[in-house]
Amino acid sequence: MLSERRLQVLRAIVQDYVGTEEPVGSKALTERHNLGVSPATVRNDMAALEDEGYIAQPHTSAGRIPTDKGYRLFVDKLAGVKPMTAPERRAIQNFLEGAVDLDDVVARTVRLLAQLTRQVAVVQYPSLTRSTVRHVELLSLAPARVMLVLITDTGRVEQRMVDCPAPFGETSLADLRARLNSRVAGRRFTDVPKLVEDLPEAFELEDRGTVSTVLSTLLETLVEENEERLMIGGTANLTRFSHDFPLTIRPVLEALEEQVVLLKLLGEAKDPGVTVRIGHENAHEGLNSTSVVSVGYGSGGEAVAKLGVVGPTRMDYPGTMGAVRAVARYVGQILAES
Repeated sequence: MLSERRLQVLRAIVQDYVGTEEPVGSKALTERHNLGVSPATVRNDMAALEDEGYIAQPHTSAGRIPTDKGYRLFVDKLAGVKPMTAPERRAIQNFLEGAVDLDDVVARTVRLLAQLTRQVAVVQYPSLTRSTVRHVELLSLAPARVMLVLITDTGRVEQRMVDCPAPFGETSLADLRARLNSRVAGRRFTDVPKLVEDLPEAFELEDRGTVSTVLSTLLETLVEENEERLMIGGTANLTRFSHDFPLTIRPVLEALEEQVVLLKLLGEAKDPGVTVRIGHENAHEGLNSTSVVSVGYGSGGEAVAKLGVVGPTRMDYPGTMGAVRAVARYVGQILAES
C-alpha cells in the first residue's frame, strides 16, 4: 500500500500531466502543489512510485508520466467524481428534453457526451431483452396482411409486416389486440412466450392459424439477434489527442468500427455503476492506449443499456465520470417519462 503522502504525489502528477500534456518533474510539483515536503523528499517519493510501476520516464528528461497502473490507483482512490455545475445540468436537461423519439434521444445523447467530454461517445440502444412491453398494436393493411407494432417501456418501437394464411376480419383483429395486450402489457419480454402460448385456443378454428402467425412474428421480434444496436459520435475528437497514441490512432479507429468490440467495452448493462477500464485492461489490442468510462442507464432504477466515452488514458477522469453519470441520469428520466 502507498503511504498517503506518496498517493498525494501521484495525484498531483496525474492532475498536472492531464492538464499540461508535459512530463512532470519534482520542481514543478513542489511549486504547483502544497505538498508540505521538500523537493528532495518529492524526488524520493517519485523514485519509489517509479520503482513500483505507478509512473514512468518517457525519455531522458527529468519528468515522469503516469502508467496504466498509476491511473488505475488514481481512479480507485478518487474521493468523488466532479459534479456538474447548475448551468451544465440545465443545458443537459434542455438539450435532451427536446427529443421526439428514442432514435432522437440516442442521437442527442451521443452528441452531448462527445461535446461535454471532448472524447468519443458511445450509446447503446435499450436492449429488448431487458425491456417490458408497453403496448402491442395490430393494424389491418389488407384482408390477409397485418402490421404489428411493438412499443417498449423505453420508447423503442419495432414494426413488422405479417402475411396471414387467411383473411382476418377487423373484429377478430380487435379481439386479438385486446387479448394480447391484457396478457403482455407491462410484462418483461422474457415472460411473453409463456403468457401467449395458449392464446390461439381462445379463437375460432379458422382464425387460429393467423393468430399463431402473428404470435410467431411477435416472438421473433423479441429475440432477434441483431437487437444490440449502438450509436457512436465524436471520433474526430481523437485527432486532438494524436500525440497520446503511440505511432498512430489507426488501431483505435479500426476497433471503434467493430460493434461487437464496443458492446464488450461497455460491459453488461445490469451493472449500473460507473466503470472505468484503463489501457491494457481493455481486451482489444487496438484500444490498449485508451480508457473507457461507461455507466448503465434506464428507467425505474434498472439499467437497460450502457453509455460511455472512449479517449486516451491521459483523461480528466473525475470530470469525465461526472459527465457520463449525469447524462445517464437524465436519459433515464426521459425514458421513464416518455
